[in-house]
Amino acid sequence: MKKYMTLLAAMLLPLLMSAQNANDYTKYVNPFIGTQTDETGALSGSTFPGATMPQGMVQLSPETEQMVTWDPCSGYDYNKDVIYGFTHTHLSGTGCTDLIDVSLMPVSEEVTPEQLKNAIFGQHYSHENEAARPGYYQVFLQESGVNVEVSATVRTGITKYTFPKGKPQTVVLDMDRGVYRKDAYYSGRRFYDIIQGQIRIVDDHTVEGYRVVCGWAKLRKIYFRAEFSKPISKHLLMNGGLNVGNSDVVNGRTPRAALSFDNDNQELIVKVSISPVDNDGARKNMLAEAQSWSFDEYVQNAHDVWQKELSRIDIEGTDEQKTIFYTGLYHVLMQPNTMSDVDGRYMDTNFEIKQMPEGQTYHSTFSLWDTFRAAHPLYTLIAPDIAAQFVRDMILHHKTYGYLPIWDLWGQDNYCMIGNHAIPVLADAIMAEIPGIDVEEAYQAMVESSTRSHYNSPFEIWEQYGYLPQTLQDESVSITMEQAFDDACVALVAKKLGKTDDYERFYRRSMFYKNLFDPETGFFRPKDENGNWLEGFDPLSYEQPCFVEGNAWQYMWFVPQDPQGLINLFESKKAFLNKLDENFSLTATSGNVDGNASGFIGQYAHGNEPSHHTVYLYNFAGKPEKTQELVEQVRSEFYRATPCGYAGNDDCGQMSAWYIFSSLGFYPFHAGSAEYVIGTPLFTKATLHLENGNDFMISAPNKTPEKIHVKSVKLNGKPVTDYKITNQQIWDGGMLEFKMK
Repeated sequence: MKKYMTLLAAMLLPLLMSAQNANDYTKYVNPFIGTQTDETGALSGSTFPGATMPQGMVQLSPETEQMVTWDPCSGYDYNKDVIYGFTHTHLSGTGCTDLIDVSLMPVSEEVTPEQLKNAIFGQHYSHENEAARPGYYQVFLQESGVNVEVSATVRTGITKYTFPKGKPQTVVLDMDRGVYRKDAYYSGRRFYDIIQGQIRIVDDHTVEGYRVVCGWAKLRKIYFRAEFSKPISKHLLMNGGLNVGNSDVVNGRTPRAALSFDNDNQELIVKVSISPVDNDGARKNMLAEAQSWSFDEYVQNAHDVWQKELSRIDIEGTDEQKTIFYTGLYHVLMQPNTMSDVDGRYMDTNFEIKQMPEGQTYHSTFSLWDTFRAAHPLYTLIAPDIAAQFVRDMILHHKTYGYLPIWDLWGQDNYCMIGNHAIPVLADAIMAEIPGIDVEEAYQAMVESSTRSHYNSPFEIWEQYGYLPQTLQDESVSITMEQAFDDACVALVAKKLGKTDDYERFYRRSMFYKNLFDPETGFFRPKDENGNWLEGFDPLSYEQPCFVEGNAWQYMWFVPQDPQGLINLFESKKAFLNKLDENFSLTATSGNVDGNASGFIGQYAHGNEPSHHTVYLYNFAGKPEKTQELVEQVRSEFYRATPCGYAGNDDCGQMSAWYIFSSLGFYPFHAGSAEYVIGTPLFTKATLHLENGNDFMISAPNKTPEKIHVKSVKLNGKPVTDYKITNQQIWDGGMLEFKMK
């Protein structure tokens, strides 16, 4: 009997392993998607391939630039063949850069003071000897012969070096590596300044330090603790060109260290924990997350965590479709990032150390001008517990800063972009009724953020004129359009809460967009304070100061709160449709195209966020088939399972979130409403495994690549005739069934 059981086990093992592998979502994630510049020279994605965890504080990844610039903002370009260092913090897909902290670089030689002063340790690599998957990155450095492997916990980076046998083993720690900007105005000078830094040898296995930096985030503090698996046999500490001799500490603006190790075995592991609070925080983070010296254990743990997160959605599709989809989900879930230590301490906007309630984690990296559109609604839908924490974090920001975050980085507001798009994030969470939110507190933050004037948001002028005059506020048309949307979100929540006076006030403000519509040109255009149209208007130009990262064509359609009102501004629905058709067919240009605009279909620019909802506008004008055709065109033309896989910056997962929603078959057109408009599904079947235990299935049994048009839609057997579905209907579970034609 035992023999037969053994034989049976041997027969079943391959089947079990095959089934396990089939359910391994991480195998479809390609972290290199979005890392390559395309043939036109436009950077596609600005993502990084290194190791991180969901909402991780650490993003351990290489830089292919001696000093990181704005192209790419992530520090890694797949087209380059030299790596200059491995740093522990990065931004994914952003249009501006910062972080790039605590750089390590292995070399198989003794480092001289002159070499450490110049700090150029770049080494060639080949993609044939490079690999990446969730929680793991590996590369072979050619000059030194060192194989580098990295993994991560939430707050700790783990690096394994395999040195060539018999060669010296040195690790260069550079606290001066950072960000430069090389456009004409800055002319190559440092984009940010290191105010002060330190490297301290604690003992023969441990190094600690910190640096204080001014940059995109106006002031950042980052502390670290590095522990090595072997004793440090010798060290060289320098601040710029100053050699501090045998000292065990170096202070200054450019602290660096060369740490030598005996070559008794080829393997060296280093664990680096970081903290935005203090060195004690870094020590506690290390103690809580990284006691083991087993590199493989960290890799397996990272895999298991990512596997759990990615398993929130099941899809049936081709391997290429799965690669694009799950890589997109991976890119969404990487941020916002943890910004509190394991003991719950964090640095607030007033640079004071605060304590989170037990069991809660503070987050930063809120790229809200981008992510309010689809990335945050995706969190609300599939991970409401995390979305609720984001809302609580934004309310904490509001309490000390005076209004909700605009673009929150490392716990500070860098005030990038316009509007206050934390407002739709809070509105979406409230309208979805996700648990764990103080609704009255959140609503009060929304109101105060919509009435306290600040830079780019002069609310007295807003209510006085019913629009923003360009003569009183730069970028007036874009801000008017976006502020009207934010006000609509406040009105939506006010109505839900029965606050009639507030509802009437903010609904009236949400209609201010109409005051900048010129029926003669058919565009929204700037006025002065006397109500006169400003001369020199060119709807194709990106260089007009009344728009932000777009032209009049792209901002023409930003009225997600009132699509019917937008249609009514035209003489007829036919006139509106003619204009919308022209938007997707007109290829003319005027002057320089904004560097953020790419992925064009006519004037539609999928590579930048203001256009993202526009393909769904046809639904509201009675032409859903055109929406379906455009969704399919965008999915097939601007998303690829290659390093050059995005049409523009991923912007902290927004580009990816568009694909995720649009391939499932619906999209958050009005991002603050907890509602979605129907598009066209990509898969024959997809299942959302929801946090409440319910499953929601999207089924399109007769879907083929040729069948992109939707004949009918049913929700739990009942026809969906208005082409809308709510968050609650999805949470209730059931089936959304498409019949394709």
